[in-house]
Amino acid sequence: MKIIYMGTPDFAVPCLTRLVRENYDVVCVVTQPDKPVGRKQILTPSDVKREAQRLGLNVYQPDSLRTDEAYEYLSSFGADYIVVAAYGKILPQRVLDIPKYAPINVHGSLLPAYRGAAPIQRSVLNGEKVTGITTMLMNAGLDTGDILLTREVEIGENETAGGLFDRLAALSPDLLIETLKKYTVGAIRPVQQDEAGATYAAMLSKAEALIDFSKPAEKVHDLVRGMNPWPVAYTLVNDKKLKIYETRKTELSSAKDPGSMFAKSGKLYAVCGGGTVIELTSVQPEGKKPMPGAAYAVGHQL
Repeated sequence: MKIIYMGTPDFAVPCLTRLVRENYDVVCVVTQPDKPVGRKQILTPSDVKREAQRLGLNVYQPDSLRTDEAYEYLSSFGADYIVVAAYGKILPQRVLDIPKYAPINVHGSLLPAYRGAAPIQRSVLNGEKVTGITTMLMNAGLDTGDILLTREVEIGENETAGGLFDRLAALSPDLLIETLKKYTVGAIRPVQQDEAGATYAAMLSKAEALIDFSKPAEKVHDLVRGMNPWPVAYTLVNDKKLKIYETRKTELSSAKDPGSMFAKSGKLYAVCGGGTVIELTSVQPEGKKPMPGAAYAVGHQL
């Protein structure tokens, strides 16, 4: 079975690796062009490209899939499937029409909830208790195709977006392989998405990472979890950025103003809306390395 695989970040790596291990013929790996990274703007390949090169696969990095050149190149492989996992671009209809069977997408949410670029992070930011993986048939819309299979997982109370990202990435290959095997023999009946339950997960921005301590502690906790590992939630202390990597819910309350920080029993706390209190367990002062909240409390006058 010939497969064209499309993906870019580390989330898409396990599925690619598994396809090769299961002896699927991955005839081409499509990933986004190398991008400049860091202060020196060094051109850096995507995680999927690095894995494809390690596996000795053919890599294709077009700036756009809408050109005649891209269409003709991808058509030349006679692919049975196009498999997409976090590629990062919407595929034009004529590319979707290339494979013999279908284009299949692996998406990090229980569709139709959280369509779009950041489903995992948005699930955590919104305090969801459950999420999962969906395999779906692709159409020209944004994650709007018919659902094939799903896997549901619970989100831990203190789980970060990064931790959930890794868990879902690890679960994806099993669901993808099951989907390919069953769909090929007609053992899956695609289910149309319910538009009434559709939500959109926009890409994160750095502007969202500033903590609003007037919100309840639970909302602050969800923001910190959802912004870890990027762009990382933060507040300002004496006009200097203090990044907050991890927090814990508490039963404490305080009459102090929201945003006030205090130490108690060797732990660092911040007051949130309604007098609720959150523990700051991992922080990073500007210009320094990350440290436990307790260590920050010892070295600073709160």
